Amino acid sequence: MAATYLPHGSDQLAEGARRRRATRPPWMERASIPTRAVKFIVIAAIVVVMLYPFISVIATSFASVEAANAGGLFPTSFSLVGYRSIFSGGVVEHALLVSVGITVVGTSLSVAFTVLLAYGLTRTRDVPGSKVVLYMVLATMLFGAGIIPNYLLVKSLGLINSYWALILPVLVNAFNLVVVRNFFMEIPREMFESARIDGASELQILRRIVVPLSKAVIAVIALFYAVGYWNDFFNALLYLNDSGKWPIQLVLNQYVLQGTPLSQIQNPNQPPPPAQTVQMAVVVLATAPILVVYPFAQRYFTKGVLTGAIKG
Repeated sequence: MAATYLPHGSDQLAEGARRRRATRPPWMERASIPTRAVKFIVIAAIVVVMLYPFISVIATSFASVEAANAGGLFPTSFSLVGYRSIFSGGVVEHALLVSVGITVVGTSLSVAFTVLLAYGLTRTRDVPGSKVVLYMVLATMLFGAGIIPNYLLVKSLGLINSYWALILPVLVNAFNLVVVRNFFMEIPREMFESARIDGASELQILRRIVVPLSKAVIAVIALFYAVGYWNDFFNALLYLNDSGKWPIQLVLNQYVLQGTPLSQIQNPNQPPPPAQTVQMAVVVLATAPILVVYPFAQRYFTKGVLTGAIKG
């Protein structure tokens, strides 16, 4: 009997495979060798175009005085004269520490308040007034107060020339809050009910159930907040009048865009190094922290996605 029906079964399997191939979208089919070669050439060209400016900036930041004065797109000799000039007076070092402090403190507070508020807004039936708060949050995505009202508010709170002026006005981002809330809404309600039956409080549910299952989305908004705090330029320019409190982005703007010699800011008696070398060195120092942190955050995203995938 097996020998009699095996060919018939094989024909059915082959016919099913042909039907699946016929119904599959074109992009799922294996491309031909010429097509793959064209794709490789296009992707390689895009990679070169994207990486060349970064390599050129890094190489120029290490250019020697002779190579910088000679010009050219890529220096032929290298030295640390640009970085020595930057770190000789402490201006950039202090600005980097300020940016790191603002980013760490601001990101931690923003993530904590976003998670707490998002969890509270998932309980619209149990928490009085939660729908009103949700509508107020959504309204901020459509209407903004403007520069002058924000400045007057910060001034009335006594935050001018304070680092808190860079954190408190942007503590919770409405878009990030909506993303986290929607993620929390996807967690099965049965898990919450079981925890409450076992006597768990809302804070314990948030800490032991919601947060472990939401590592992926928390990692995403943490990166969003960190990049926003690190690259914040306009608020620092608006609220910080003391140049000694400037973060790295304002120092970068002062030298690279406005052309203020950094060596004059640090040590008027020291001969200035090549301007282009120091400019690119400041750009590298302002960009490197995010580039260094992102690969670790990317691996954490993968772990968070795998952890959150078992929540159903």
